[in-house]
Amino acid sequence: MNKLNNKHQKVLDSIFVEPVRSNIIWKDIEKLLSTLGAEISEGRGRVRFYLNGVRAIFHRPHPKKEIDKGALKSMRRFLIEAGVK
Repeated sequence: MNKLNNKHQKVLDSIFVEPVRSNIIWKDIEKLLSTLGAEISEGRGRVRFYLNGVRAIFHRPHPKKEIDKGALKSMRRFLIEAGVK
């Protein structure tokens, strides 16, 4: 795992804040996962992540740029399963 800069660390911390937030920018999450070493592929409005042997598929949010609360909870589970936190 690569060393996280301050911005990536803040994004990671915000993913796990309670109550669940709805103002986290999707692109920031993608950049965080890329820094963590995730393989990222796209197709049909979906983004696939593969990190530490764990796979997850998410719909890219539109027209908003923020991830919704349900998807954020799924992102938390994915990160925990992949050994990040």
